[in-house]
Amino acid sequence: MSYRIARTALSAACLLLPAAAAAADLVPVENFARHPLLTMPRLSPNGQYLAVNMNDPGGDSHMLAVYKVDEMKQPVSMLRLPKYEIAADITWVSNTRLVVDKGKVYGSIDKPFLTGEVIATDLDGKNQDYLYGRDSLRYGTRAATRGTDRGWGFVESKPLPTNGHFYMGTQSWENNDTSTLYDVDAGKNTRHLIGQINVGGMSFMVGADGKAHFAYGRNDNYDYVVYNQQAAGWAKMTPAQVGGSFTPIFFTPDKQGIYAEYNADGGPTALVEQDEDGGNRKVLASDSFSSIGDIQWTALPYQPFATAPATGVPQVSYLDPNLPMAKLHRALSLKFPGNYVRFIDFSEDGGKVLFEVSSDRDPGTYYLIDTHNYKVFKLFATAPWIDPARMAERRPLRFKASDGMELEAILTIPNGASPTNLPMILLPHGGPIGIQDDWSYDNDAQFLASRGYLVLQVNYRGSSGRGEDFKEAGYLKWGTRIQQDLIDGVKWAIAEKYADPQRVCVYGGSFGGYSAMMTTIRAPGMFKCAVGYAGIYDLAMMYKKGDIQENKSGRSYLNTVIGKNDADLAANSPDKLADKIGVPVLLVHGEDDKRAPFAQAKAMRAALDAAHKPYEWLSKPGEGHGFYDEKNNIEFYNLLQAFLEKHIGKGA
Repeated sequence: MSYRIARTALSAACLLLPAAAAAADLVPVENFARHPLLTMPRLSPNGQYLAVNMNDPGGDSHMLAVYKVDEMKQPVSMLRLPKYEIAADITWVSNTRLVVDKGKVYGSIDKPFLTGEVIATDLDGKNQDYLYGRDSLRYGTRAATRGTDRGWGFVESKPLPTNGHFYMGTQSWENNDTSTLYDVDAGKNTRHLIGQINVGGMSFMVGADGKAHFAYGRNDNYDYVVYNQQAAGWAKMTPAQVGGSFTPIFFTPDKQGIYAEYNADGGPTALVEQDEDGGNRKVLASDSFSSIGDIQWTALPYQPFATAPATGVPQVSYLDPNLPMAKLHRALSLKFPGNYVRFIDFSEDGGKVLFEVSSDRDPGTYYLIDTHNYKVFKLFATAPWIDPARMAERRPLRFKASDGMELEAILTIPNGASPTNLPMILLPHGGPIGIQDDWSYDNDAQFLASRGYLVLQVNYRGSSGRGEDFKEAGYLKWGTRIQQDLIDGVKWAIAEKYADPQRVCVYGGSFGGYSAMMTTIRAPGMFKCAVGYAGIYDLAMMYKKGDIQENKSGRSYLNTVIGKNDADLAANSPDKLADKIGVPVLLVHGEDDKRAPFAQAKAMRAALDAAHKPYEWLSKPGEGHGFYDEKNNIEFYNLLQAFLEKHIGKGA
């Protein structure tokens, strides 16, 4: 990389920052670059212990830590994981034993990538065991008999109440056309088969009898399929049973039916209660614009007591307001006005409830309440260095796209500013398929707002949160309709006088980086600058490089969402259209990116060079899909701040 360019931009930052940015009370860049120290809390069945994911301040090592809930200062034990590996999921299978799905962190944009390894440990860190994964022949108490374990394993669910067992789904590397489910004794490291289907990539729903009742997911052709276990074996559910979408969740307390997410015709999904075959279906919660997003459950026996839509500011609807958990949730919500209260875990007797309080300005704080005396204990804040009072409001709104489709936009409004005629950043989300922006705290949006910019995020076609039809409307439209939705959002913000039309830039990561280039191509004159971060710039390259194309299901996904027509791929690839980019560009990329390989950034840079277009450049060795090292994130945010100020700030 050319570090000279980056250093020059950074050294100029102090000259370019407006008076507000130079003020002593400006939120430090470092606050937005730090990693949370504790995440993913899980309460033990007896309510006495808390297991959490602990991140090393350096950002590249992680531990599984166990605390006594009344002594959160020092952990009872810590299980240190290899560099870049993380506890991607944590499951208590008894009061003293935990099971961990291992993951690996490849970058800040992607969620941890599951390695397929499942391990177990006692809460005091003793009796660690390797239950499944690529190294089954080297580790674990059953290593001598696990020669066929090479593959992916993951925790599906567990028996209730807990009994030391859990349900483990597996996918063998040697047999990609079979999905298997086991009942595993996590203490003895023994297992027995409870479900198997000759379709790869399936998840399972286990019934009250401890057997696999449903298998569902996307097959190798990227088709969504659902199977129901019947006396004669697995039966593929018909379109009449599945409708536009159907996902089984859990069996009802009387064990006679199931809860599921369902929609008859591809629109927003509803929460329903029904028989396994689809009979006696009753809608429990639905919304005409949005799918049901968050579903909150009672303690044992589990049943949903509240829901909130997947779009807008979360508005809680209680399915039965007289349920004790509904009353408790309502009371806690009144204690934390302006926040969303989400129940995470319960002790099995219902006496203790682990819950999170978060908002658009607050990344989240975790509490424990004793339902016998209603005392509330604060456990920890996700990012205690973030002061919600200094963060910005995130305001979900709706607008009409140019073809009449109603879309959701989220505006992040600088703290203390009037939302009128502000310099604006369009911030497209990644994905693009099945991902959405929502009202909750967004680190990038808050950073940009803290520097005085209005931030616009658009849930364009292809996003999640509004059903299958809305998601599939983004297929084969990456460079066309999706980009038009983003452009229509900018036009709306300008027409409503939120944004100054002379001071608009676009910045995004992953698919958002792709969109940062494509929107400037599709709407010449609209933007003053563009920032592509870990972006995709050559669609055809996705079939040759990157982790998506490494297996059949990934290739099927690409064929479905971008197509294989070479002319279409070229016509919608920014590196083939660089001569049409008329604004200054900043390209930022990790040199070890597996999702959007470094070759993508180099192709875009070469295209800009060939077209004699101005750009700035920052790349980092050892970084994956988005920078993870805090020092690199600080450097990136400082460079981003200076770049935007130069082109649409007061120093422009």
